Amino acid sequence: MTSITRNLPWFVKDLGVAIVGEKCYVSLVENLNFGDMDCLKYALSKGLGIGIVVGGSIMKVPQLLLIISAKSARGLSLSAYVLETLAYAITLAYSYRNNFPFSTYGENFFLTLQNIIITLLILHYPSSRLTRTQSSGPRLALATALTTAGGIALYAAPAPTLAALQMATIPLSLFSKIPQIRQNARARSTGQLSAFAVISQVAGCLARLFTTSAEVGDPILTAGFALALILNIVLGMQMWSYWGKDGKDAGVPVESRFEESEKEKIPAAAWQEDGRVEVIIQPASPATSIATPTRQQPGRKWARKVD
Repeated sequence: MTSITRNLPWFVKDLGVAIVGEKCYVSLVENLNFGDMDCLKYALSKGLGIGIVVGGSIMKVPQLLLIISAKSARGLSLSAYVLETLAYAITLAYSYRNNFPFSTYGENFFLTLQNIIITLLILHYPSSRLTRTQSSGPRLALATALTTAGGIALYAAPAPTLAALQMATIPLSLFSKIPQIRQNARARSTGQLSAFAVISQVAGCLARLFTTSAEVGDPILTAGFALALILNIVLGMQMWSYWGKDGKDAGVPVESRFEESEKEKIPAAAWQEDGRVEVIIQPASPATSIATPTRQQPGRKWARKVD
């Protein structure tokens, strides 16, 4: 068997060496030494890391499709996505500047891009009736400018500043999930929240705890992934508890619900685009007019003319 594994095509060998290194490739592939626990652990970590990066590239795609197909971001917390995107971007910059293997942080690159798009969609499809009629152009322009400025600042930040920011991702991860958890609990519904994204985040955090300890050993990253795992499990439990429940009235002010209920009592044709109501009073029928006695005005007498 080793005669085959030692004579594999050059591109297979180059790919294996690029993934697990020369030493572990020779030990595991060419010599079939499966008792080398260090190389086995390293190879498993690399395989999980590559799988996480590939999964991260499509993790938020179902969430994007849900928002676009429904033309609504109902149930999604804007503040939660802004904080989560910031945490992803900081981890991406910190790992890149410290020359960590791409397999240990590559998903943050794809998740940052996907989260930026989701945040812009939340601004484009606001869930509040008060802002639904307003133009989303200024909000999108401001969000794009702030995102670009933040990316440039993270890229140019000194190493000590990045390390401090990376420590700040631990409370950021906490505060990024709490608004979404509170909104789900208040609405008793998860709205347009994607189950695939939540489950993938739980699995990704579990795998990242293993790969970080095996390849990097950075306690800051490990603590951040552990906290994110706990909060994602809470979101998963909410997804299970509220599955199939609708929360269309969640987040809508009481006044808006009252206006909606009053609007349903009036024919749709009577509503104008500017929100005014055109009330049409039907004239009384002749029979009704004849049958109804006429009230005399006070202080006025009627006389019958006698010829």
